[in-house]
Amino acid sequence: MDYDIANPDLSAEGATRLAWADNDMPVLRAIRERFEKEQPFKGKNLAACLHVTAETGNLMRTLKAGGANVVLCASNPLSTQDDIAATLVKDHDIPVYAKKGEDRDTFFAHLKKVISYNPHLTMDDGADLVSTIHKEHPDLIPSIVGGTEETTTGVIRLRAMAKNGALKFPIVAVNDAKTKNMFDNRYGTGQSTLDGIVRATDVLLAGKVFVVAGYGWCGRGLALRARGMGAQVIVTEVDAIKALEASMDGFRVATMEEASPIGDIFCTATGNIHVIRLEHLKRMKDGAIVANTGHFDVEIDVAALKNAATSVRENVRPSVDEYMLGKNRINLLAEGRLVNLAAAEGHPASVMDMSFATQALSAAWMATQALTPQVYEVPEEIEETVATLKLSAMGITVDTLTPEQQKYLSDWESGT
Repeated sequence: MDYDIANPDLSAEGATRLAWADNDMPVLRAIRERFEKEQPFKGKNLAACLHVTAETGNLMRTLKAGGANVVLCASNPLSTQDDIAATLVKDHDIPVYAKKGEDRDTFFAHLKKVISYNPHLTMDDGADLVSTIHKEHPDLIPSIVGGTEETTTGVIRLRAMAKNGALKFPIVAVNDAKTKNMFDNRYGTGQSTLDGIVRATDVLLAGKVFVVAGYGWCGRGLALRARGMGAQVIVTEVDAIKALEASMDGFRVATMEEASPIGDIFCTATGNIHVIRLEHLKRMKDGAIVANTGHFDVEIDVAALKNAATSVRENVRPSVDEYMLGKNRINLLAEGRLVNLAAAEGHPASVMDMSFATQALSAAWMATQALTPQVYEVPEEIEETVATLKLSAMGITVDTLTPEQQKYLSDWESGT
């Protein structure tokens, strides 16, 4: 079996970590058992471009249990857990092309290697796999049934492709599922981003001014968790509705220009480009910490920072580079890439349980459909299945409507 990973000898360590995560992913385990019987992917090649973490490893196991010929590469050069890559290769016979810290050329070489397996289904985190197939391998498109996309940035790109008529096979927007964004994006990003910042810097959050750029689900979760740790949170936004929501949630709302001289810690969560620019960096106080938790490393203008800095000290701590702008030090975390995966372990397994259960069921649904090329929402029955399984695993029961209540809700004349 072909593969390209950092160290196959890490497989034992990876197996332990994979099992630990699996203990906290009961919904995905239930789906794996179901897939073993139903074989929804039998005979199909499934190419995945995802963060190579323990949680992703258990998703790959689930897809393979369902009959898929799975191949995996990294969706981010810094997010790979090398021991997980090793155990997937050595213990589960899954071809993996991913190394933590791989350079840009290796990243794209790995992406192309995965595409060479001639996928019938794709699974993306950021749409790099889908966009590369469209640009460089259009000959493969007729045999592709469809794909799934699990992150906000990727869905934005794919909806733009669909709007322009460029999308040539159907995609399920897993990111937009309630069982994904309301939990994974909010609670997972909130906790894991703070985890990455604290691991990288050992900073005390209590009393600090913490600036969150963007108040989508990821930004909401981060602002909530930062406030919970005692930080004074400022939110920056371009959307009037989200800015109002942030204000009424009790956060101060300001522009990045207003926030830049008073913030101690800055973190972008927008999916857009150059949210923190050189004019903002120049206004920041000495020792400011700057991080990103959006998918791509474009939210902070790192190139402008490098060009303007009078000196750079790399790795003053793991995942921290210090840039001198005049007399002030700017501490950039994880090269401006996803700080929660580059400096920590990403989202906890418990919340990824729902996201990856939704991902697996959406892929299985797509494998049995004949869909036109557009971006689809996750079917409601999948959402209900995942939520119900998660509640059951947590030992939680909910009320059911009585016949009288059902009639009342369906009768427009009642209540007048």
